[in-house]
Amino acid sequence: MSRAREQTASASVEAEQGSDGAFRLVLSGRLDAHTTAGAWREALRLLEGAAPGRAVVDASRVDYCDGAGIALLRELRRRQDARGGELVIEGLAEESRSSLERFEDAELDPARYRRTVRHGPVERAGRAAVAVLQDGRQQVEFVGELMVAMGGALARPRRLRWKDVFALIEQVGANALPVVGLVGFLMGLVMAFEAAIILQQFGVEIFVAKFIGLSLIRELGPLVTAIVLAGRSGSSFAAELGTMQVNDEISALRTMGLEPVRVLVVSRVLAAVAMMPPLTVFFDLAGLLGGAFVAFSLGIPLVTYTNQALASVDLSDVLGALVKALVLGLLVAAAGCLRGLQTERSASGVGRATTRAVVSGIILIAVASGVFAVVYYYLGI
Repeated sequence: MSRAREQTASASVEAEQGSDGAFRLVLSGRLDAHTTAGAWREALRLLEGAAPGRAVVDASRVDYCDGAGIALLRELRRRQDARGGELVIEGLAEESRSSLERFEDAELDPARYRRTVRHGPVERAGRAAVAVLQDGRQQVEFVGELMVAMGGALARPRRLRWKDVFALIEQVGANALPVVGLVGFLMGLVMAFEAAIILQQFGVEIFVAKFIGLSLIRELGPLVTAIVLAGRSGSSFAAELGTMQVNDEISALRTMGLEPVRVLVVSRVLAAVAMMPPLTVFFDLAGLLGGAFVAFSLGIPLVTYTNQALASVDLSDVLGALVKALVLGLLVAAAGCLRGLQTERSASGVGRATTRAVVSGIILIAVASGVFAVVYYYLGI
């Protein structure tokens, strides 16, 4: 019987050739964080020098084994598997064996712990472009699925959960009136003050009313209301659906044969689309009221201010703003729901999904507003 031995503090490794021809590696002493390092090197060297095939690790002489010793045993097993052989561990205490079997091979894969490779600027730009394209594809697929689900809901209204829709309408619309009204009033007040400073130099401060009416109703009303909706309701949709995704509630719906888009998303989108025009009108009225305070301070009668504001816009401006409000509401709600369904199952996944929902909503608002401006310009609206 051939024998090799190394003594390391209070841990030792022996290699033996058994009578059955199997290679035996005998471990003895304490295998802890302080003594395992020396035994680790020698054990791997002896195992690599043995012939491939069946190998046995005798741990009956091990007095103590902590996580470092368990890692050594797992590494010996992994090395032997890589060589196409078999490693059997004998004589290990039951407590240590239970800890050994608790580990998974994937958890000890060295590839998981490799240092992150730094990519060059060109490769980073390419990866970012691919990520943007993949995200755009997911958005297009989601919009198509949403349109099909909304068409089915409108074709069969009884399949829609109207109680949820009305509850969401209250959440999106009625509960948002204070913040929308406050933002509209302050924006009309500030815009009127800024415009009055310039117009007074020419003695035409009466045009403050026209400036406020035209800018609010045509452009700022739908735009700012949509931004408020994205920050308030879009983020709420993403947080709600993201929490359901983390808790596997959405997976449970799919298991029961229910489509999450039809059950959860359609009601939220319909509520946002239905409430966006009234919120826009309320924002415009609050902004005009804020401008009226400035006009009154300038000595402009309220009747004159109202007449000038109404004369600055016509029916096409109002209808165009309401159509824009409908589209912006659809985009904000869809973006919030999509990010919620894309939530990662982690502690910070809901937070990232909420942030992405707000950012995506604002970007879509800006892009859609630019498209509407170009279309309305060529249509003469």
